[in-house]
Amino acid sequence: MPKNIENNNNNNNNNDDDDIDDTDDIVGGDRYNSEYSRIRRLTAQYDIRTFSSEFGLNEDQVSEFKEAFMLFDKDEDGKVTVAELGVVMRSLGQRPTETELRDMVNEVDQDGNGTIEFNEFLQLMSKKLKGAAGEDELKEAFKVFDKNNDGRISSIELRHVMTHLGEKLSEEEVDDMIKEADLNGDGVVDYKEFVTILTSKK
Repeated sequence: MPKNIENNNNNNNNNDDDDIDDTDDIVGGDRYNSEYSRIRRLTAQYDIRTFSSEFGLNEDQVSEFKEAFMLFDKDEDGKVTVAELGVVMRSLGQRPTETELRDMVNEVDQDGNGTIEFNEFLQLMSKKLKGAAGEDELKEAFKVFDKNNDGRISSIELRHVMTHLGEKLSEEEVDDMIKEADLNGDGVVDYKEFVTILTSKK
């Protein structure tokens, strides 16, 4: 074969290789740009430091909630359906009933679109944690006065607490609270009645 023809063939082959390389570069670039855009979008949706400050959660808590939320955020649009919300919460150790879930959704689904955005989810979890912490404190306070661990404290002991600790109440105010809380009128207060008294005091 003449050399000039051979050289032309080689040049054509090299051009073909260059075209393939260029195509690979374009595809690779598109993938990179797509992945970069996805990461930027997710970063904006799940800005841990901002959410931590906004909802009074520490960054570890926000990170944990983010991982659970993203697990069910299949299309990565920052939303989960109401049906998936219960699954997300159970994965975090919560045990909401169907009624509780509906109430939660009605409370936090501000735009009424039937889905829960991550910021709405954090608002919900923040309230749940604060409620759990408050309940733990009430249980500990009740145990202090439940000397024999029978689940009840006398109204006399309770009267002493309410008139001498914290925001001091008058005898009349305490009488009204005990009458309202001591539903069965047995002169002792069980845990449920105790919670009623303290929450009505706020």
